[in-house]
Amino acid sequence: MISYLDSAKRQFKMYKALGEKAMLQIGDEQLNWAANEDSNSVAAIVKHLWGNMMSRWTDFLTTDGEKPWRQRDAEFEAEHPDRATIMKWWEEGWQCLFTALESITDSDLERIIYIRNEGHTILEAINRQISHYSYHVGQIVYISKLRSTDGWKSLSIPRNQSSVYNAGKFSEEKGIRHFTDGMDNLK
Repeated sequence: MISYLDSAKRQFKMYKALGEKAMLQIGDEQLNWAANEDSNSVAAIVKHLWGNMMSRWTDFLTTDGEKPWRQRDAEFEAEHPDRATIMKWWEEGWQCLFTALESITDSDLERIIYIRNEGHTILEAINRQISHYSYHVGQIVYISKLRSTDGWKSLSIPRNQSSVYNAGKFSEEKGIRHFTDGMDNLK
């Protein structure tokens, strides 16, 4: 049986991979495209995720998850960074998250940590971040799909392929496994 913590790590890895695969399908200039002044570019979303991850997961057992040094509003300011900078933020944020998760075990999940002075169990804090990160990765995927110029390569079950996908799943023996098992996007 897979533990909660292992399941959460797999989900975070899946979302990290989905974001990366989406960003690879657009050109450098498209990373800074925003639909209008009230919308965010992929670059701004990545910068926001980076700021959130660095704040939430740095010393998360001993300090509030909203660090005094975080400048959340600045994460959304248009600045047009290059792909290397965007990917540096992306990797640094995810590394901070995964390092923090490696420091705990399932027996720690009921410990209380704070985010903006609100107590959360570690389990609740992880669930909060899975929801938050999947929301923004979905935005990255959607923007990338809109801005892709070379034909979008599906990151899930391609259109009109559900029957084929399901036939493969139902041809397997019934068993307990994690939904990310066998997904190549976890590498």
